[in-house]
Amino acid sequence: MNPLSELIARHKQGEPIGIYSVCSAHPLVLEAALRQARASNGLALIEATSNQVDQTGGYTGMTPVDFRDFVMSIAEKVGLPAHRIILGGDHLGPNRWQNESAEVAMANAEELIRHYVAAGFEKIHLDCSMSCADDPTPLGDERAAERAARLATIAEQTAEERFGESRLLYIVGTEVPVPGGARESLDSGITPTSPQAARDTIAAHRQAFSRVGLDAIWPRVIGLVVQPGVEFDHLHVIDYQRDEAQALKSVVDEYGHLVFEAHSTDYQTRSALEALVQDHFAILKVGPGLTFALREALFALEDMETLLVPADQRSRLGETVERRMCEAPGYWQGHYHGDEAQQRFARRFSLSDRIRYYWPDPEIQAAQQTLVNNLAEQEIPLPLLSRYMPLQYRRVREGHLENHPHTLLMDHVSTVLRDYAAACDPSHTCGDQP
Repeated sequence: MNPLSELIARHKQGEPIGIYSVCSAHPLVLEAALRQARASNGLALIEATSNQVDQTGGYTGMTPVDFRDFVMSIAEKVGLPAHRIILGGDHLGPNRWQNESAEVAMANAEELIRHYVAAGFEKIHLDCSMSCADDPTPLGDERAAERAARLATIAEQTAEERFGESRLLYIVGTEVPVPGGARESLDSGITPTSPQAARDTIAAHRQAFSRVGLDAIWPRVIGLVVQPGVEFDHLHVIDYQRDEAQALKSVVDEYGHLVFEAHSTDYQTRSALEALVQDHFAILKVGPGLTFALREALFALEDMETLLVPADQRSRLGETVERRMCEAPGYWQGHYHGDEAQQRFARRFSLSDRIRYYWPDPEIQAAQQTLVNNLAEQEIPLPLLSRYMPLQYRRVREGHLENHPHTLLMDHVSTVLRDYAAACDPSHTCGDQP
């Protein structure tokens, strides 16, 4: 049995366990996630999104095969066996081609699915909720489910041809927050998905699968994406309110193989994450919260570098990031509003973390490497570590952590991951070693 299937089965039997999904292509975030899985003796669920990784490269420049090899190379470096890694594809459907006609977009989506499945991705989120150029808006459950079934057919055929069998697990449903966090204020709050809407989505997909002869794979539909009432914008977080989701919670009790998948759980507290898992949101997605933590750590290191390194030898990382974001504003300009000062603040500090799209920039990469090299050449004084990275200072003093810039970066990201690991399986150690 697929290890993810085993975990879901245990949850359905009453164990308060789940799994967190790391949605990032940043090498340092992936390294931290894979190290955390090794330390906690758990699984690493790593997912790529349809705009991030596709058959032509996506915005990362990686195809599904490239992304798989990228993840596995990092796993080999950190000593995590391949059998403890699950690869997932998120929002797989016509998302990238919404400006095309439905038939052109779906033909591209079929090719997308073929590439993901052939590369060994086993957790497939079918998302055909978006309207294409010649579609009505909104699309509606029935048509979205019909298109999802069309893609599931391709997925099953590809798995059989490539591997001789299908071990694919499917996620359906689309009522999710905007990827990367809300663009506008959350003053009006977030309303959880209604129980009837969840049931309607399940029924539409089951009927659509049946119409194309996929009844046999329905037990492998393990997750339903709903809105549990969590979200974040640039400055605020809407925390999980379990009292408001109790009616929704009972829905998956009606289905022997289904749990909920919660998107945009970034910045939730550990207690909120624990409550989500206990309330059957057994798959927790996190992405911007991890690159936000990485950004915090990098700029904290730069603050220390400013005090330790002569001006003409400094990395000027923050200065380089700001300049490159202003020179190429495409990834943030439609998200950050207000006057110049407000936009400058958002570029550096927003919870939606649009800065994450800029880390692969060659100039920024060079500055980041200079920063790490500068601080690796000397031991960071403990008083500075205590001032700028107090959590890592404590772990250094306790002997759990090496006082080295790369290790400090890893541990700061792992501070977030340890909350997810504890929420998803309280019986496992979160791991002291980075």
